[in-house]
Amino acid sequence: MDIATLIGLIGAFAIVLMAIIFGGSAGMFLDPASVLIVLIGSTFVVLMQYPLGQFLGAGKSAAKAFMFKSIPVDTLIDEIYGLADEARKGGLLSLEGKEVSHPFLSKGIQMLVDGHDGSVVKAQLSKDMNQAFTRHDNGAKVFKAFGDTGPAMGMIGTLVGLVQMLANMDDPKSIGPAMAVALLTTLYGAMLANMLCLPLQAKLSNRANEELLCQQLILDALLAIQAGQNPRVLDGALKTYIAEGKRTERE
Repeated sequence: MDIATLIGLIGAFAIVLMAIIFGGSAGMFLDPASVLIVLIGSTFVVLMQYPLGQFLGAGKSAAKAFMFKSIPVDTLIDEIYGLADEARKGGLLSLEGKEVSHPFLSKGIQMLVDGHDGSVVKAQLSKDMNQAFTRHDNGAKVFKAFGDTGPAMGMIGTLVGLVQMLANMDDPKSIGPAMAVALLTTLYGAMLANMLCLPLQAKLSNRANEELLCQQLILDALLAIQAGQNPRVLDGALKTYIAEGKRTERE
């Protein structure tokens, strides 16, 4: 569970809700027409932009913003160092059946054990890397589209409310509800974009980049292990993936 995402989401909506409650009745901020225009309208507009599969897949991608098991790079390097040391002493076959923390690493080790050439390993794993990044990026793009569309639909709702208000200026009772639609759709659109969709898009993009970094590190390590590189040399090379101030020397 990514606590930062959960705290940020709950905290942002809680602050707005508190401001609404302290300022008066919360009921005045609920308007079905505004919800219809912003939420349902935005959904249909975004659906027009993407294939149905990509659109529905964004929901599954959103789970990565909350449920994501991130492996620290230094922990991954320590694990790879142990594997490289074992392979150097007992050969690549000694790695067969080894339990590792990352599925990408597990697949790569199995390819080494099966005796695939380095070029084949690199080509296959690079393809997997690119496809995984594309899947994650596709989900982020859908939320970016929601972030762009929400405020626009809010503006459309505002114009609808203003037209209704101006068309019924002779009926004072209709001015209030029409103005509520005009203002609340803008509020809903801004909240949808800036408190939910755009933060999710940014988090998913960060997740995709984190995963790509780990996979690139693993690919470099696998090719070095296959080439029989000294584990200490490999360890030093992989630590370039860590910020210089956070690197530690291996005993």
